[in-house]
Amino acid sequence: MKTLKYHTTHPYPCGYLPDKMARSEVVASEYRIDTNLYGRLLEQGYRRSGHFIYRPQCDRCHACQSVRIKVDAFKPNRSQRRCWNRHHFMTAWQHQLHFKKEHFLLYQRYQRARHMDSNMDYDKREQYRNFLLQSNVNSQLITFHDTKQLRIISFVDLLPDGLSSVYTFYDPEASQASYGTYSILWQIQQCRALGLSYLYLGYWIKEHKKMNYKANFQPLEILTNGQWMPFEQIVRNI
Repeated sequence: MKTLKYHTTHPYPCGYLPDKMARSEVVASEYRIDTNLYGRLLEQGYRRSGHFIYRPQCDRCHACQSVRIKVDAFKPNRSQRRCWNRHHFMTAWQHQLHFKKEHFLLYQRYQRARHMDSNMDYDKREQYRNFLLQSNVNSQLITFHDTKQLRIISFVDLLPDGLSSVYTFYDPEASQASYGTYSILWQIQQCRALGLSYLYLGYWIKEHKKMNYKANFQPLEILTNGQWMPFEQIVRNI
């Protein structure tokens, strides 16, 4: 860890909060980060986008907070139990990372329905490949099927102490299906089956409504001042 080199990006438009500029601290590209080392970086608030390992390093903003679920202590609430019971019959298949046109078309449909306000170019296969199909760690592509119909795709990293939920997209036409919630519940079950302690959910931003769902998975921990602390204890002061 101490031998790694980092660089800070130039300011760029924040993808989460409008009218704000962001910066990231990025692990130098000369290093090939393996699964064990990435697990240690994840514990310190870094995330992965393809081969790039980064964490927010904004000048006057600390809105992005790393969060993780304590798997053994997690108890689903009523709506989460309903979601699980509604979709538990779905078939989940685990794959190595690979490109498939059917997956990419679902990704495009999801982005156009859910993230039209984003400044990213989701129509390009290159962006999709760089974002989700490039990895130096133990990554899997999970497809969820309702009978023969593809409904959900999740990308996860398998790390020494848990799973990291990289990204999930799903059929946007089933707007009330709670597919996103189901995918997290499934990943929690996978953690338990594998004897892993945590499910890392990436960054949570209090002011970002699309991230509110993460706070529904309790008990949640939040990284603050280099330590993982109970979410409810810290969030009142954010």
